[in-house]
Amino acid sequence: MLPSSPNRAHTPGLLHVQKWRGRIGMCLVASLSVLAGMTDAIGFMATGDFVSFMSGNTTRLAVAISDGDLGMTLRLLVLVAMFIAGNALGIVVSRMGGRRALPLMMCVATLLCGAAAWPFEAKYPALLAAIIAMGMLNAAVEQVNGFPVGLTYVTGALSRFGRGLGRWLLGERRNGWRVQLIPWTGMFAGAIIGAVLEHRLGLQALYASGLLAGVLGLVSLKIPRRWQLGYMPR
Repeated sequence: MLPSSPNRAHTPGLLHVQKWRGRIGMCLVASLSVLAGMTDAIGFMATGDFVSFMSGNTTRLAVAISDGDLGMTLRLLVLVAMFIAGNALGIVVSRMGGRRALPLMMCVATLLCGAAAWPFEAKYPALLAAIIAMGMLNAAVEQVNGFPVGLTYVTGALSRFGRGLGRWLLGERRNGWRVQLIPWTGMFAGAIIGAVLEHRLGLQALYASGLLAGVLGLVSLKIPRRWQLGYMPR
C-alpha cells in the first residue's frame, strides 16, 4: 500500500491526488537510491572508502582510533565531515533554487562527473567530491506523504520496515511500512550496477552516476511544483 499522510480528512479527490503523489514520490526515491547505490559501490571499489555509507566509515574511524592509526583517523574524519558539509550544502542549494530538484541534481551531476574526470593517480580529491555529492543528494527527497525516507543510507529504512513487520504480526494495520523496502531495493540494485561498471571503467564509472543524476534532474521538471515542495526538506 502506498503511503498517505495520517490524521487528515480524506475526500475522493484528495485520496486520488495523494495516491499519485505517493507513487511518483516513491518512484523518485527508488531512482535516487539506485544513484546512491551505484556511486557508493563505484567509490568503495575504486578507493576502498564508502561514499554514502557513513555508518561504515564511522565504525572504521573508531577502529582506526583504537589502532592508533593517525593517518587513517584523519582521512576518515575528513570523509565524515565532507558528508555533513554536503548535506548542509544541499539544503543551501535547494533553498537558493526555490526548492526545486533540478538545480540540486545538476550540482550533484557536476560533482560526480568532475570526480570521474579527475586525471591524477591520487583519487582522494575525487572521493571527496563524490561524498559531497551524496550528502547533497539527501536534500532531494526527505519524505513522501508524511513518511520519512532515506536516499543514501538504508539502515533506517530496514529498521522502520522491521518495526512495521512486528506491528503487523501483532495485528496492527498501519500504512507505510512496506514502502521502506523501496529505497533498500533501489540501493541494492544500484550497487550491483555500480560494481559491474567499476570493474570495466574504474573510477570513470562515476560518469554513469553523473549522467543518471542529470537525467533525474530533468525528469523532476515533470513533477508538479507543489509535490516537489512536499518531498524536499523545508
